[in-house]
Amino acid sequence: MAARALPESVHHTACDELQKDDRKEEKGKRKREREEDIGMEATGKEKMEGMGKKKEKNGEEKLKKGKGGGILTNRLFSELCISELTAKAIREMNYTHLTKIQARSIPHLMEGSDVMGSAKTGSGKTLAFLIPAIELLHRSHFLPRNGTGVVVVCPTRELAIQTHNVAKELMKYHSQTLGYVIGGTNMRSEANQLAEGINVLVATPGMLLDHLRSTSSFKYKELKCLIIDEADRILEQNFEEDMKQIFKRLPRDRQTVLFSATQTQKVQDFANFTFGKNEERQRKLVYVGVDDSELKPTVEGLQQAYCVIPSEKRFLVLYTFLRLKVHKEQMVEVLRGEVGEEQKVKIMVFFSSCSSVKFHAELLNFLGIECYEIHGQLKQQKRTSTFFRFLKEEKGILLCPNVAARGLDIPDVDYLCNMILQMTQRITFTELVVLPEVIKAKERHYCSYYRKN
Repeated sequence: MAARALPESVHHTACDELQKDDRKEEKGKRKREREEDIGMEATGKEKMEGMGKKKEKNGEEKLKKGKGGGILTNRLFSELCISELTAKAIREMNYTHLTKIQARSIPHLMEGSDVMGSAKTGSGKTLAFLIPAIELLHRSHFLPRNGTGVVVVCPTRELAIQTHNVAKELMKYHSQTLGYVIGGTNMRSEANQLAEGINVLVATPGMLLDHLRSTSSFKYKELKCLIIDEADRILEQNFEEDMKQIFKRLPRDRQTVLFSATQTQKVQDFANFTFGKNEERQRKLVYVGVDDSELKPTVEGLQQAYCVIPSEKRFLVLYTFLRLKVHKEQMVEVLRGEVGEEQKVKIMVFFSSCSSVKFHAELLNFLGIECYEIHGQLKQQKRTSTFFRFLKEEKGILLCPNVAARGLDIPDVDYLCNMILQMTQRITFTELVVLPEVIKAKERHYCSYYRKN
């Protein structure tokens, strides 16, 4: 092994000794050798310690990464008392650890209790209510001739399709049937499917109520479980009256599950109506709250920013932001006068209404910024194909109403731009309420963006 160079201070000391007295050369040489051995030993220890620390750090990083920003628990899916059919599907979906909301709600749901759950978006609520629902039908030996046994109500068509796809994977080895009614398609075709027997039905509120009213072949008298996902969004879309009509038509002897990302007074009032008064309840009601003690209701891993701008300049800011992000020149490179490679970025922009989405999409495309659009005025086939196209794209811009911001699982989105931010918005900023200039300007319009960390 090649000898290591001595530390600089030791080397100079040895040289000085040699210059003063040549007779000390041998002694200095032995001294250097001893110090070299000690130095190599110390270096070896430092290396070993460094490798150990590096491994420990990597282990911590992997653990942190595996916990998905702290939402995972130490409990495994393999520990759940579920059928092998469901367990096999979960393994193929590459899920191993339960999230907090799953670990706390699944046991109560498996026991048949009514559950009101509260957890931020992206915390795993979909699996939390689908696994017990599927197991309920499996244990009951539910068949297509029995009709619909589980109804999942979602606020938007896109979220309903996404929930349907997750349920499809979970039910891969089960004999129970699955379907959805979301509107925008042939209602007669949906009615025919309901007549054949859809055991697990995913639906939007309006279409579910339409079929309850007009589809005589819809078999729902043996309903065992009603699940309401993103209840706060359903209320924001003014579906409260539709939901009340749905409750009146469905059997009362059922398990009821309500999940919401926020707990407002409106949600509380809706929950009281959903579950009924204490003396009227036929089942035990369990409240499961995961993020109640957290000051920040936003998921980890987001860099958040905002700007306060007049209405007439909002589009200019948005246009400039999108142009800088999708074209070849980055902001810093533009300032330096350098040309960089094209960036692959995915951006979602939220607006207050369908008409606003349509207007901005036409204007941006006319100005040379290509973008997709999803809104209620599109035909369902176009809307669904656009959604899945953007889902698979590595880059692109999607414009949509604010209601689409909740619950959709779209991977690798770099920027979320909100053109209708309000002071009371759920996704907030830590210092927003204490900034005097923001408080003074609260009558003005806001533009914000969230960036993936």
